[in-house]
Amino acid sequence: MVKITGYKIRDVRFPTSLTGDGTDAMNTECDYSSAYITLLTDTDLVGHGMTFTIGRGNDIVCNAISQVADRLVGKETESLFENMGKTWEYLVADPQLRWIGPEKGVIHIATGAVDNALWDLYARSCQKPLWKLVVDMTPEEIVKSTAFRYISDAITKEEALEMLKSKASTKADREKRVKETGYPAYVTSAGWLGYDDEKVKRLTKEALHAGFNHFKMKVGADRDSDLRRGKIIRSVIDDPANLPPNAKPRDPATLVGKNAGPTGNVLMIDANQVWDVPQAIEYVKSLQEIRPWFIEEPTAPDDILGHARIRRELKECGIGVATGEHAHNRMVFKQLMQAEAIDVAQIDSCRLAGVSEVLSVLLMAAKFGVPVTPHAGGVGLCEYVIHLSLIDYIAVSGSIDRNVLEYVDHLHEVGHVTLPFQQTLS
Repeated sequence: MVKITGYKIRDVRFPTSLTGDGTDAMNTECDYSSAYITLLTDTDLVGHGMTFTIGRGNDIVCNAISQVADRLVGKETESLFENMGKTWEYLVADPQLRWIGPEKGVIHIATGAVDNALWDLYARSCQKPLWKLVVDMTPEEIVKSTAFRYISDAITKEEALEMLKSKASTKADREKRVKETGYPAYVTSAGWLGYDDEKVKRLTKEALHAGFNHFKMKVGADRDSDLRRGKIIRSVIDDPANLPPNAKPRDPATLVGKNAGPTGNVLMIDANQVWDVPQAIEYVKSLQEIRPWFIEEPTAPDDILGHARIRRELKECGIGVATGEHAHNRMVFKQLMQAEAIDVAQIDSCRLAGVSEVLSVLLMAAKFGVPVTPHAGGVGLCEYVIHLSLIDYIAVSGSIDRNVLEYVDHLHEVGHVTLPFQQTLS
């Protein structure tokens, strides 16, 4: 029997504040960082996990990770892997650690790093990438691996099982398709607030030629600047002369309701929680000219009713609402969906407490018909979320037409992400 014997924690930071990378209206000095854990065993088998911060938060998070990881030391992996949902409940059940959450904040994202490391250990033990490990599970095994506590009023285990069974017979077809085409992606690299107009224009053109047709721009610091930058991006992506040679026409099914321009390109905007509710409504309406698909994080991430009001009032403008990057647990997503407060769910692989909690959000989103577009603007997040999006498409929702994945590297010629085939999550 393989036994977990210890762990190593690494504090990894990058001085991105020096170049303006990652800047937005709320977070003006970001040093993108990773609090990284490696689970060790009495064999050569290891498991890697992490969570993301923007700098000094790593000091606190690394300590919290060690507190959570201590609960796994001495445990046999076979018993942990046999029921990953139950294992997840064990990780969040320490009463003294739970008290400083519960299931939110530093202790929750630390749990995410540990749970992700354990799933990575599981995938490596089966010699499969994480996405393949999960999509090869039976519906019963997926349900058993999911965190269901506190969400039975939105979806029951029985409902989830039926949903998964209804998709099971066609999983192989979807896996074949996505292996051939990759997963649709969008880019934020041209839209950071710290960039001047020439850099915005240059990076937009580069992304367009790389194959992207979804572009996201940060907003909220200055209305006139936002409108100007939005027009610059639109002028590039809507001009047929800027399309790469031999560009293929976009599938109309992937553009419905997205305010796509004449070339089939889509613009999204992201305020990173900077506004109060009335301000968000007024501000976004003033940006109608640049025709965004949605406004991301228009207000405080915990304000369910505020998001619902913003969505209602922007609906007449044809602009949707997206959030989830800072939704700290599955209960927040549950309420956002029950209140019809979002058009797009943006899971974060490291703010939610690992794969088991992510599965619960994917299942709820599939039931409520909300497309999942993960947040991945941070160290290691792009590598994580491709696994989660593949699980969603192949095994859970069966939908890919309206979904896009935040990513930068490893592109096909049409702005899609290639599949990870290594035997790992991280």
